[in-house]
Amino acid sequence: MRSDEGSAIWSSIPASFAVLSLFVVALVGVRIVYTGTFDHSAIVWNLALAWAPFGVAAAVSRRVDSGLSPKALAVSAALWLILLPNAPYTLTDLRYAGFTNRVPVLYDVVLLSAAAWTGLLLGFTSLFLMQAVAHRLRGPRAGWALVVCALTFSSFGIYLGRVQRWNSWDLFIRPTGLGVDVAYGLVDPRALLLTLLLTSFLLAGYLAVYALAMRPAT
Repeated sequence: MRSDEGSAIWSSIPASFAVLSLFVVALVGVRIVYTGTFDHSAIVWNLALAWAPFGVAAAVSRRVDSGLSPKALAVSAALWLILLPNAPYTLTDLRYAGFTNRVPVLYDVVLLSAAAWTGLLLGFTSLFLMQAVAHRLRGPRAGWALVVCALTFSSFGIYLGRVQRWNSWDLFIRPTGLGVDVAYGLVDPRALLLTLLLTSFLLAGYLAVYALAMRPAT
């Protein structure tokens, strides 16, 4: 693939994610009008949060070669890691498929699947960008170590968000309570099994996306 072709592809990625996001928002809007309720409206907020790690990763990727200081890089990487679980978290909204009978179940399946797919793509792309940064700075082993650690952290973060009902910003406004539930989760077999299950799924999904991204154009 020529460099200009690669640049064109990467420049189109945010636009494609925006189209997917707008599709989800439109589905939610139609559902609200049709049912007269705000069921599933929270998915729009969850999807907005899924954009956050992608935005941070894109900023780091652009600036790392232009003199980003080690301190700024560390702060940015920590912020990205804190925000990353918000992207795959959209997958858990699939549990609401068939939640009501006000619309056909397949409508909600499409809506929730589109949101989950968009969130996963945003998360995987942000991870791809941060892996590339780690690869450039520390080598390929560091890049893949980042992948495994980030996906494990995200999976545990999904547990904290879905089961314990914590948010990313609670790390700053309610750190003590969050710390208690983190400590509890680290010794709870159900939390650890859920983390292992999610990590395995996310790693398998990322490897598939990574293989496609690295496949040379024909």
